[in-house]
Amino acid sequence: MNGKVLVAGIGNIFLGDDAFGVEVVHRLEQRGLPQHVVVKDFGIRSYDLAYSLMQDWDLVVLVDALTRGGKPGTLYTMEPELLPGETAANIDAHSMNPVAALQLVNALGGKVGRLLVVGCEPGSVDPSQHGDFGLSHVNHAVAGAIEIIESLVARVRSQASAA
Repeated sequence: MNGKVLVAGIGNIFLGDDAFGVEVVHRLEQRGLPQHVVVKDFGIRSYDLAYSLMQDWDLVVLVDALTRGGKPGTLYTMEPELLPGETAANIDAHSMNPVAALQLVNALGGKVGRLLVVGCEPGSVDPSQHGDFGLSHVNHAVAGAIEIIESLVARVRSQASAA
């Protein structure tokens, strides 16, 4: 265990609260995280995410809007599971489908280590009528997501130190 962590922001800044992951990583970048933590805005770039996932990470944290039926701004942390043998679904280079990116990693012979999703229930993922972009209903949840991510990073670091 080397303690390396990837925090990957996912989302489309032109679709309201779909920009949640992007906003979280932009704020995280300003906080001066430890050297072993890579924070990156993947936006809607599935291929870029898939190739980054193939590196040797102890933990990957995907940060995204996640519709689960809760109140807008509700935060979730979950560990998705890709079934063995699943192959790459069609990947659209102009949109982000994290499941398809994970499937592409498998199809390319890679293996993703521990993967967690820190997600936020969106209020709206529709384009603004006024041409605005960014979060519309869940800005208040960004700080909570950052706390969760920093806690996960600290846990991985302490496990790496103990190993």
